[in-house]
Amino acid sequence: MNLPAEPAATLASPMRGLYGITPEWDDTARLVAAVEAAARGGLRAVQLRRKEAGAAKRLEQARALRTACDRLGVVLIVNDDWRLALDAGADGVHLGRDDGDIAQARRAGGPALLIGASCYNEPERARAALAAGADHVAFGAVFDSPTKPAAVRAPLSCLAEARRLRLPGDGQPIRPAIVAIGGITPANARQAVAAGADALAVITALFGAADIEAAARAFGQAWTEDPGGNATSKA
Repeated sequence: MNLPAEPAATLASPMRGLYGITPEWDDTARLVAAVEAAARGGLRAVQLRRKEAGAAKRLEQARALRTACDRLGVVLIVNDDWRLALDAGADGVHLGRDDGDIAQARRAGGPALLIGASCYNEPERARAALAAGADHVAFGAVFDSPTKPAAVRAPLSCLAEARRLRLPGDGQPIRPAIVAIGGITPANARQAVAAGADALAVITALFGAADIEAAARAFGQAWTEDPGGNATSKA
């Protein structure tokens, strides 16, 4: 079925392009060096995601990445914990189903804090997140994920549907940034972008690559060329 043309709207968030998500590395210097390499290849945002580290290590790495991201011009997001995001001076936080209240994070962080929400394969969850104060929403796994092999699969049609969502308000139409996550590689990245993703969240295919900078550049092709070889505008 052909959907009606998407109404014009301003994007609510700078979450566009390649969005790296950190692996479980305790070596902070290694982590910063990897983000620097990815940034040379076109990384636009990075999320500190440490499920296995203690509070002190998470704060150390968040602050180290804050310093690096300021220098690199990369958006810094902290996973799960809006208090850590505020303590480290991060640009934003990403909250999953069990990671805290979006409205509380918005009240604490104010209008400048970027707030992303995991919406899995549920556009209705995205609508609720936007009503609570989120400005970007993530769907996935859009492909089989090596990091979360049991993750719910989100059809690419979720991305197209989500692009029609709008933030609450009576002024100029504003839509959330749409993030695709799960099993994304340079080989399938263009499919997610064509389906409606503004940003591609990647762990393994970026930070697990032998050449991180080259991997980041390969992902950039998802925005610079369509399958027929025609140039398109980069996200």
